[in-house]
Amino acid sequence: YRDDDDINDVASMAGVNLNEESARIMATNSDLVGTQIQSCKDEPFLAAIPLHKRILEMAKKLGITDVPAEVVTFISHATQNRLRTVIEKVTVITQHRMESYKDDEWYEQATDVRSQLKFFEQLERLEKQRKDEQEREILLKAAKSRSRQEDPEQARLKQKAKEMQQQELAQMRQRDANLTALAAIGPRKKRKLDSPGLLAIGGEGLGVSGGGQAGLGTPSSRQYARQKITRVNLRDFIFYMEQERETSHSLLLYRALLK
Repeated sequence: YRDDDDINDVASMAGVNLNEESARIMATNSDLVGTQIQSCKDEPFLAAIPLHKRILEMAKKLGITDVPAEVVTFISHATQNRLRTVIEKVTVITQHRMESYKDDEWYEQATDVRSQLKFFEQLERLEKQRKDEQEREILLKAAKSRSRQEDPEQARLKQKAKEMQQQELAQMRQRDANLTALAAIGPRKKRKLDSPGLLAIGGEGLGVSGGGQAGLGTPSSRQYARQKITRVNLRDFIFYMEQERETSHSLLLYRALLK
């Protein structure tokens, strides 16, 4: 080694001349130096011709007669970026709405509106059943009455009681016919999930193994996980527009609230 060589210079210790290697690389790839290579073509998100026409119509109102193609491409990319941002925010809102805190140890349930509604529905059903029973007793008493002088109200009650008895008799016949048909058909057989010949439904079914050694339904068959779908509704969009400064007082939000 020369005196000016550094003992820690690995390239010099290996006998590699960096200047020669750099000159060889520049000579080999001289056509690629200074050029820009893109992995894909820059395509606009929106259709260029209709978008350009729409921009020209809006620009003429402001006294602008010429809009270059670069402006159209920039607006198309800005629209794509804005739409992506809206979808991401609405997706987060939907996921928060669908999130359940029942199994979380840090949360305690204070009220259960669904159980309260079921309780009130049950009370209404019992009240309706009690009124039906009272009306049925009144009609049965009117049908059993043997008074010679009957007023029109008594005749109407008897006719109604007769119709009620006919309806109950028809329901009993229909129920007996259904039971007879079920008895003639016999017990229903359950499908065996591990039997061969069953196909996959919804991406969670049974896979096909190669080689013909393992058939359908074997434990070694592949199982595909179902992709989780996030469903966004109008209420999520309304909540998003209420939180955004640009749309919190817009006419679009007012129209959405009217639906």
